[in-house]
Amino acid sequence: MSHFLISLATYNERENLPLITREIFEVAPDADILVIDDNSPDGSGDWVAEQMQTEPRLKLLRRPGKLGLGTATLAAMQYAIENGYDFLLNMDADLSHPPRYIPAIRTKTEESGADIVIGSRYVSGGGVEGWPFYRQLMSRSINFYAKIFLGLKTKDNSGAFRCYRVGLLKKLKTETIISKGYSFQEEILYRLRKLGATFAEVPIIFVDRRFGSSKINHKETLTALWILFRIGIFGG
Repeated sequence: MSHFLISLATYNERENLPLITREIFEVAPDADILVIDDNSPDGSGDWVAEQMQTEPRLKLLRRPGKLGLGTATLAAMQYAIENGYDFLLNMDADLSHPPRYIPAIRTKTEESGADIVIGSRYVSGGGVEGWPFYRQLMSRSINFYAKIFLGLKTKDNSGAFRCYRVGLLKKLKTETIISKGYSFQEEILYRLRKLGATFAEVPIIFVDRRFGSSKINHKETLTALWILFRIGIFGG
């Protein structure tokens, strides 16, 4: 069985953590879960630390403040490398990425030989539930930009629900990555593609978060579009 790590970046996800960790362990009982918490005021990190006393599969990285989704994912990648994991599956902590899709993504990664398998909203069988029109437009725009400026061929380049082969991550020069927010998802695919990564996609239904509020806003979207343009035109 592959040494498998699932990462969750959290900021004020205390309500969701008991649900998502339980659902993950139900479908991937042999996996470890790493929570990267950015000093959540609601005690997300404290909850994980408490559960770790009786649950050895649960791990925690505490950070001093809100440092960005991109840097949290990079921290998870470094943790996977340093601790000898074979695969790193990253997903959102707000239950918008249903854990029931983990087995399909995992199987595709292990059997297809792909370096990155994306839980995709935009392949046949995938979709989105609960988003207003403007959120769908934002997502489609980001993916259009990623294809035009970064040359990515995959259909869903902005989603965070994806599995990486850790052997490839070891080759990544993290100092070249400029994204700290939502453009990280596209940039990391671009950087890994330049290293020869192969890709596959598995359909998922993205469900808007159950508890809490979304952290993405129009400023984040505009910043992401600018960064993708900058990388595509000037190479980062």
